[in-house]
Amino acid sequence: MTFGFAPSSAASLSTPAASATRVLEPAEWAAAGIPLLRNPREIVSGLHARHRPGPATAIVAVLDPDERLRASASFTRRPAPADGWMFRNALLAQLRRVIPHDLRRRTPVRTAVLLYCRDGDARWTEEDGAWMWGLRDACTLHGLRCGAYITLTRDGWQVLGEGRGGRRPSADSAPEPFATSEAPPRIPRTGGVASEVLRRAAAR
Repeated sequence: MTFGFAPSSAASLSTPAASATRVLEPAEWAAAGIPLLRNPREIVSGLHARHRPGPATAIVAVLDPDERLRASASFTRRPAPADGWMFRNALLAQLRRVIPHDLRRRTPVRTAVLLYCRDGDARWTEEDGAWMWGLRDACTLHGLRCGAYITLTRDGWQVLGEGRGGRRPSADSAPEPFATSEAPPRIPRTGGVASEVLRRAAAR
């Protein structure tokens, strides 16, 4: 599902100095202790196949402790100056829509990751820094661990701050066969005494 969000009047009046406080530099991100993904390519491939993002599309996903996908949402940002506060609000709105918060837990157990499809190469930009700030703040407000920030360009994907990446999928590639770390559906148990009792009761 795709959503857009327009810049607020307050954001248009903000000064460059104020906006700078809502951007994380690569060194700050690396020092934040962001948990490493065990299999980032699997996560990226699954989100790419599910949402098929185009340029300026953000995908926020929530993973359980075993890195199984529990919820995800995508939206497209409208052209506007990069502002971490606006990005935070957009991400928080999507998280609230797709998954309950974990604010009652003493320690977060689920992790939110952000995949952003954009033009350009994989090098860090100020827009990336604003997304990083927004992701970190949205996770705090929703009771989640702040996870990886991943860019998707025509050159492939890149986990910023980790130096891990790959050529496929890319912004231009077709979705690969859908297979991610989602929990497989539970297979109903059949047979046994309980099943026989239920079968007989239904036949009466």
